[in-house]
Formats: sequence, structure tokens, C-alpha cells
Amino acid sequence: MTKSLNRLTRYVSRFPLQTLISPALGVAVCILLILGFAAHPLSALRSLFTDTFTSAYYFGNMLNTAAFLMLAGCGSALSIKGGNMNLGGEGQVYAGGFTGCIILNTAAFPPAITFFLACLGSILTGAAMAIISALLKELRDARVLLTTFLVSAAFIPLIDGLITASKNSSQTNMLALPYIADVYKLPQLLPPSPLTWSFFAALVICLAMWYLIFRTQAGRTLRLWGTAPDFAKYCGYSTRANTYLTLAVSGALHSLTGFFAVTGTYYTCHKGFYTNMGWNALNVALISKSNPLAAIPVSLLLSWIFTSASRVSLTQGFGFDIAGIVQSVILFSIAIPFFARSGKKGVSL
Repeated sequence: MTKSLNRLTRYVSRFPLQTLISPALGVAVCILLILGFAAHPLSALRSLFTDTFTSAYYFGNMLNTAAFLMLAGCGSALSIKGGNMNLGGEGQVYAGGFTGCIILNTAAFPPAITFFLACLGSILTGAAMAIISALLKELRDARVLLTTFLVSAAFIPLIDGLITASKNSSQTNMLALPYIADVYKLPQLLPPSPLTWSFFAALVICLAMWYLIFRTQAGRTLRLWGTAPDFAKYCGYSTRANTYLTLAVSGALHSLTGFFAVTGTYYTCHKGFYTNMGWNALNVALISKSNPLAAIPVSLLLSWIFTSASRVSLTQGFGFDIAGIVQSVILFSIAIPFFARSGKKGVSL
């Protein structure tokens, strides 16, 4: 018992309080916007802090959003720990959802096999996108930070065009693929919210990734590449294996997020469904110091902030999206100190 308490104390002490500054700043900005623009500020503030937990729809929506943040956040955390920061999350989420939706709409196998193939296809699509950046790094010494972003930026309009050009897109106003069949829709756990068992799958993946990174030899090697790449080379560890594996798994987790979004929330792949998923996942990874275990409470916190801000924006009749502003504030408040530290260490982009 004493050993367990000591271990918990050491973990809490290693989790710096400054990591909570960004979420707190986001809440502060949200409060200021409510005070400045809401028709009934006091009622809006009470709604911000309480109403998400008293509504089955918004509470389930919060947990569902947290699941997406946990899954994609683990992908970002793994790439950061391995020294290959993946900025292509947006495109990988979109590509995963697109591939899964295409397979679910066209495959003629039994439902269980079709669902498995769609999930596998989504995972492989995201992994393949990330492997492009791994190839560029190994063959041309291109920076992963830049190439992952560029590959994602190239795939997004490509997928938009494929959706528009689809022979079935006329049924959905050229903005989305056809809806998937009911048999492929994940069952709701808290109707009418979109919460599904993907939330528990995300929890399991977070725990598995934490064990892999912090309790295995492979994880120790991976962390060494992220903190001391020259020493890792001196030890004889394969830079190629680290690059390909970290990026492939990171891309796979992002695309799995897109697959769960299509099968559990939107039931189709429509243009823009991926918006902010990749960047918010990066927020989770940076705030949690790339610790998949810490990503669980961080995802829940950010999900509550985004869900509550969106709810207040809707119910108070705001002419703009508070949640989008809050997301931007959190991202910039994290990015500025991060890149400032990177500049002092001589890391260029």
C-alpha cells in the first residue's frame, strides 16, 4: 500500500501544474466572451459549468469527443516520444473516415467481415500516409514535421474531390458519401447522444500505449530516440525502424479516429467532419507531456470545455463559434512556449 501511494505521489509530482495553464486560459477566454456578448451572462456562465453534466445528450457528446481526443492524442503522443512529430492528423483522420465509408458502402461481404475490412482499410490508409513522410525522411532527410503537414494538406482537397466526383454524391448534394447501412452503425450507449463503445476502446488503447512506452524495452528505445537521437544511434538502434514504426502507428490511430467518427457519430464521410480533430489531438499530447495515461483526464477536460462552449454559443444565440476561438487560444498558448524551447535547443522547422 505504501509503495503504491509513493508511486502515485511521484507521478503527480512529475505532472507539472503549468500544463493546466492552457486549458485554464481557454476557460478564461470563454468566460470573457460570455460576459461581453451573452444576452444573459449569469445564466450563460451557470450553463457553461453545469448544464453539460445534467443533459444526457451533451454529457454523452462530451465523452464521445473525449474518445476521439484520446485516440488521436495517443497517435500524436507516440510520434512526439519517438522524435517524429506528426502534424498530419487532420488529413489522416479524414482519409480513415473516407476509406472506411467507401468500403462499408461498396463491399458485398457479410456485415461482420465488411466492418472488419473497413476498419482495417482505414487503419492502413492512415499508416500509409504517415509512411510517405517516413520514406522522405530516410531517403531525402526531409523533416517529418513539415512533410506530414504537407502530405495531409495534399490529401484533404483530393478527398474532397473524390467525394464530389462520386457517382452517388448527387444524393447528398455533393458534400458527402451515402450514409452507411444501419447494420454498420455502432450502437448508442446514452441516447440520444452519439456515445458508443469506442469510448472504452479509446481507454484501452491509452492504457496499452502507456504500457508500451513506459514499461517495455521497445518503449525505452523509442523514448531515447525522442530525447537523445545521437546517443540512440551510438547505441546501434535502428533509426529506420523507429521512424517507420512511430509514424505508421501514429497515422493508424488518427485514421481509426476517423473510422469511429463515421461509424458512431456521422454515419457518412462528409466534407469537413475532421476539422480540428488533428490539432485538438496535438493539444492533448502536448498538455499531457506525451503521456497516454495523462491523455485520459486531459481529453476529458478539453472535451468538456469544447462541448460546454459550443452549447453556450448555441443557446445564447452567438453569431460566432466560441468553441473555435477557445480551441485556437489553447493551441497557440501551447505552441508558443513549445517552439520557443525548441528554438533555444537549436531545433529548426
